[in-house]
Amino acid sequence: MEPGTYAVAPLPTGPPWRLWQDVGAEAAARQGVYAPVYSVSFGARGRIVIAPGDSRSTTLILEKCEGYCRGVDGRDGPNLACAGCGRAVATRIDDCGSWQTVWLEPDAVVRRPSGLPDGPPPDWADLERAEHRVPPVEPDGSWSRRWEAAVGVMLAHLVAATENHPVTLPAGPVTEWLGHAVARYLPPGPDPRSVGLAGPGIPEPRLRPDVLLVPRHPGTGEPWCPPDREATVVPLDSGVWAYLTSPGETSPTPATGVLPEGVLRDDYPLPSRPWYPLEPHDGAFRKTLVGLPAIRSPRLRSDHDAAYRS
Repeated sequence: MEPGTYAVAPLPTGPPWRLWQDVGAEAAARQGVYAPVYSVSFGARGRIVIAPGDSRSTTLILEKCEGYCRGVDGRDGPNLACAGCGRAVATRIDDCGSWQTVWLEPDAVVRRPSGLPDGPPPDWADLERAEHRVPPVEPDGSWSRRWEAAVGVMLAHLVAATENHPVTLPAGPVTEWLGHAVARYLPPGPDPRSVGLAGPGIPEPRLRPDVLLVPRHPGTGEPWCPPDREATVVPLDSGVWAYLTSPGETSPTPATGVLPEGVLRDDYPLPSRPWYPLEPHDGAFRKTLVGLPAIRSPRLRSDHDAAYRS
């Protein structure tokens, strides 16, 4: 999470966990899980996630600080207590391989106005700002962790929307940056479905693709909806989508006088690229896929069950 921001998880998250075999399909579906998994969360709904640096006046509950490596993973439930009253109010997670987060328990915290002036709420216009675009490469030359997670989530929706059929991607940044990842989950084959980019500010294509890759709203997270509301859409993180639609100038274009903003000199180093193809976060893919009711279709369920048994 960016400092000063928060998000709310509408579905159950965190402990207690119950084994799928003990829960059954109907009870699991009520928890938002529609295919077999090892365990199903029966934690609170509406938990609030913030950046760890935004938490205040809390102290660790030492007996609940289990972790696999050199951090805590929240396996025992809330591990942060109110420094004033001692009540367990949140869960800090910072173990290796985990996003660093603090999850506030919805029944233990109260929303209070800060007294600071409200900024403008995020809207579709934010996608046009250069700072909203999320570059695919980290400063150390590796793939962006946000890209890995976002593409994993997107692929789950794409698999569900196409019922595991092969796809053809539009030429340009989508194929360049996502082609390898898509081919890993939807390899080439007969009867492919076409995929195209759509969203605010993009002209509608003359021939509409079978599936539209659209941004999520930067505030609500809801997918952008085409004007006719009939197209099949696959949502994508708005920062990643914005980069794919407007990656910026990357070619060293000769110019006289002062170079226009965004144009690179021909003696500048080329933009950095990872030395290995993008590998989507498989956990994000699997968790998203089992949370989509579409996985109950015979074609998708058969493929999922075969992978689950293996």
